[in-house]
Amino acid sequence: MSTTRAQRNTAEPHEDTGAFAWLRALGPRGRRAFGGAFGGFALDSYDYFTLPLGMVAISAYFSLDNGQTGLLTTVTLVVSAVGGALAGILADRIGRVKALMITVITYAVFTVACGFAPNYETLLVFRALQGLGFGGEWAVGAILVAEYASAKHRGRTLGAVQSAWAAGWGLAVVVYTLVFQFLDDDIAWRVMFWTGALPALLVVYVRRNVSDAPAAAAQRAASAERGSFTAIFKKDLLRTTLFATLLSTGVQGGYYTLATWVPTYLKTERGLTVVGTGGYLAFLISGAFIGYLTGGYLTDRLGRKKNITLFAVLSAFGVLAYTNIPTGANGLLLVLGFPLGFCMSAIFSGFGSFLSELYPTAVRGTGQGFTYNCGRAAGAFLPTLVGFLSDSWGVGGALVLGAFGYGLAVVALLGLPETRGRELL
Repeated sequence: MSTTRAQRNTAEPHEDTGAFAWLRALGPRGRRAFGGAFGGFALDSYDYFTLPLGMVAISAYFSLDNGQTGLLTTVTLVVSAVGGALAGILADRIGRVKALMITVITYAVFTVACGFAPNYETLLVFRALQGLGFGGEWAVGAILVAEYASAKHRGRTLGAVQSAWAAGWGLAVVVYTLVFQFLDDDIAWRVMFWTGALPALLVVYVRRNVSDAPAAAAQRAASAERGSFTAIFKKDLLRTTLFATLLSTGVQGGYYTLATWVPTYLKTERGLTVVGTGGYLAFLISGAFIGYLTGGYLTDRLGRKKNITLFAVLSAFGVLAYTNIPTGANGLLLVLGFPLGFCMSAIFSGFGSFLSELYPTAVRGTGQGFTYNCGRAAGAFLPTLVGFLSDSWGVGGALVLGAFGYGLAVVALLGLPETRGRELL
């Protein structure tokens, strides 16, 4: 009897259910790909936040109004739609890793260039060009890792990649706090942009250590179809493409409204110093990091659609609560920063797995790159609208537009299928 039990245990290996089973399941190649995608997205985030954190100083230096300041963000996000869509096609045609390196180099070069801008118009152009790389990195990196991950762990794996955004954001806040403490504002915002050269080191790592998932690469090579915009608008994928773009528009409209204007809100309407703003943002970012990881776990347990719906509703209520805290109650502002960061980030954890699962391998890069980044571009008009309305409503009052974006995301989910457990074919 004991022999039979021993034979059964040998035939049925123990299932890995540990907290990091998702990471071990990737294997050595997959873990290196995870490291490259995580680093790329963290530095993508870092380079993005050099603008919102320096926005007050930039506005003063070039004598900008809120509408012009908001346009800097909108241009970045609109052009990122072009960059993301093109990077998706490149990923389907030349491979995920090569496309990833191109996007990282692009956003690093033009972030540094922003620091040399002699006037507002030049800064606007450089920031737009930075958006080309910024838009493509996440889509390419997420697909690279998704094709290594199993269906069982894909939500948690992509949620962990998504948490890199909070890591990069946190690093940007630390550098911002130090730079603006020791340098005059007129030079400090330029130094912030110059530190955007960091991603060059990541490209060396990716080039030497990361490769595409063999199975997915073989499928692409065997397929007669290559990434193209027409492919994702054919009858069998048209509905998916339209509703996925609408979903991305709502979620990212809400998110970027807050990410762009909360630092300005804290400094101009709540009267916080640079150090005070950094402290408040630390709570927001800590909530974001934990939110990404928690959302990744829940997207595997609840399903992609339920996870997004849950956190869209919670984020909308969080925005309304955060912007209606009475003047002087800055302690409550601090406390609510954590759950707001948690909810507005947890909603993204399922995006990488959800969008990857909606498209076949041959056009996965194109589909994910287009829908995510066109949604980002459309949603980008909310930060600009906040900028123009803030002159009459105040920044805090205009921020409630973020709640509208989250409502739009819930509506978009009605047109999309649940994909939890779907194998990537």
